[in-house]
Amino acid sequence: MEINGKVSIDPKICHGKPRIKGTRIMVSQVLDLLSAGISPEKIISKDYFPDLTLEEIYACIAFANRIIKNEEVHLAKVSQ
Repeated sequence: MEINGKVSIDPKICHGKPRIKGTRIMVSQVLDLLSAGISPEKIISKDYFPDLTLEEIYACIAFANRIIKNEEVHLAKVSQ
């Protein structure tokens, strides 16, 4: 399965986790770096994933957004 032309899911590659098409770089790896405050420009540098493009980084964000857009979140009430 291919999503937005950049993200691919194949049960035979990376245990079926969403990844950047043509690589073994998982969407979760990119999102982890972004959530740690690493800029997209730094992620595509030689320090992290120089074979990625900014377009692929943004595709990871769009993929995550698509997944959670229709999710309902139910917060448990914390007893005191």
